Amino acid sequence: MIHNFKGVPMVLVPAGCFTMGSEDGDSDERPAHEQCFDAPFWIDRTEVTQAQFAALGGAAAMGSFFTGDNLPVEQITWSEARDFCAQRDARLPTEAEWEYAARGPDGLIYPWGDEWVGEDATWSGSSGGQTADVGSRTGGASWVGALDMSGNVWEWTSSLYRPYPYDAADGREDPASTEGQRALHGGSWFNNSDELRAARRNGDANRSNTHSFRCARPA
Repeated sequence: MIHNFKGVPMVLVPAGCFTMGSEDGDSDERPAHEQCFDAPFWIDRTEVTQAQFAALGGAAAMGSFFTGDNLPVEQITWSEARDFCAQRDARLPTEAEWEYAARGPDGLIYPWGDEWVGEDATWSGSSGGQTADVGSRTGGASWVGALDMSGNVWEWTSSLYRPYPYDAADGREDPASTEGQRALHGGSWFNNSDELRAARRNGDANRSNTHSFRCARPA
């Protein structure tokens, strides 16, 4: 299901459970553990575009490195992304929400399935050294119809970059924390296929032309 909120298409993620993380991945993806959602939520169908960011009053101290209305806004800090989502009456997704929207109850390795398909993502082997228009890799859609959840740009989540298992009540969802790095997911135009696995995590506190975001909101 797709619905426009302030002109931005969002897809509905139903309630349910999935296995978060991966026992086969890097150490920060372990241990794999179950996460459940008692209520559905909405998440942006694509990464926030430069046109959407400008039209809806986004504010950033630095412009995007690659410019184009339908390219994802990048060189965005975590706090700039958080504030933009709040202006839309939304928020950044938690790590658990992001990964569930990407992998679904089957715990897929990539949003489209368990086998790597290079043409379904914007990555180092297909990007030509830059971002692509959001939604241009339609074969890479996740189980709920979200696009670009593997590749194009890493995406900020609301969560502090802390060890698993994920626990929303342990302080990692404190928006005022100055602890340091926040968690990103999805990989980017600069990365190889292993970095584009849906369970792959990264932590940072800085802006980059590989960093962007999408927003979420309760249903």
